[in-house]
Amino acid sequence: MKIYTRTGDKGDTGLLGGVRVSKDDPRIEAYGTVDELNSHAGMLRDLAGPSHAEPLLTIQRTLFTIGSHLASRSAEERERFKVPAIAEADIAALEQGMDAMDRELEPMRSFILPGGHPAVSQAHICRTVCRRAERRVVQLAAGAAVDPVIVRYLNRLSDYFFVLARLLGKAHGVPDTPWHPHR
Repeated sequence: MKIYTRTGDKGDTGLLGGVRVSKDDPRIEAYGTVDELNSHAGMLRDLAGPSHAEPLLTIQRTLFTIGSHLASRSAEERERFKVPAIAEADIAALEQGMDAMDRELEPMRSFILPGGHPAVSQAHICRTVCRRAERRVVQLAAGAAVDPVIVRYLNRLSDYFFVLARLLGKAHGVPDTPWHPHR
């Protein structure tokens, strides 16, 4: 199987069921941003260390599944291609992970600035790309059927990346940098 097909050379691409759409279609923008987030999550997995590898790998697999949902236009297509469902349990797992991480952290007393260590910065990049992916999915949902659990998952995932950034900062001896308004 060749990677290049030349079928998109004129600015269109195929969805999971074979329908061709413009590469700037909101559906392509949504799953393309989820794919970008998945790549950033892979970099975070590389930087975060072995204790975070399995949860981040699970997140990457879920993001790939979300991309497959967004690349299809119907439940029938997802069933035909055996795309797994996104479940409330996936959201609950993120919440449980955040609760466990929170127990190891001092309470926040102000807004914090990203940075201090490459792993911390990468977690914040994941958080912000996740927020953009969420916006793109909400935009798509305004004109197409999108499972609402996807939006809830992405919303919770951005929170997860924020808490993970703080935990990684603690692990690397990097204190939170509080935001103070510039005067």
